[in-house]
Amino acid sequence: MAFSDKSEDKSEDDPLERVVIPLHAEEVSVGKRQVATGHVKVSTVTRTREELVEQLLQSERVEVERVPVGKVIAQMPEVRTEDDTMIIPVVEERVVVQRQLLLKEEVRVRREFQKATTQLSQLRHQQKKNRIKERMNYGMGKSSNRLRQR
Repeated sequence: MAFSDKSEDKSEDDPLERVVIPLHAEEVSVGKRQVATGHVKVSTVTRTREELVEQLLQSERVEVERVPVGKVIAQMPEVRTEDDTMIIPVVEERVVVQRQLLLKEEVRVRREFQKATTQLSQLRHQQKKNRIKERMNYGMGKSSNRLRQR
């Protein structure tokens, strides 16, 4: 590599062959800050009104009738239904020389349904809120824009 040694020696002697690159360093600092440009005013208005409401109402009436039976029976009777009446047997157990069931009474429960449309006057509170947004810009004198939202 004798050839490369001669070229290196020549570049050190010749000032035109030598290139100098200056080094330079820059630093950047990035940040953020809050700047107030104005403020916003928000207000709420609530209104109440009374209105007539029509609603379908349903009611149920139950009639209980106690029917004395007083009959000796051999086994426990089941709850039964006759027409629209549910019959619930009430049994008393008596101890005698021999054991027997006595049907003391039956409870009869009859259900009746009634449907009617009724008008009720009731105070119902309905809240309606209006938001009023008003932006105040600093440095502009008056408020620049006014928005109404519903």
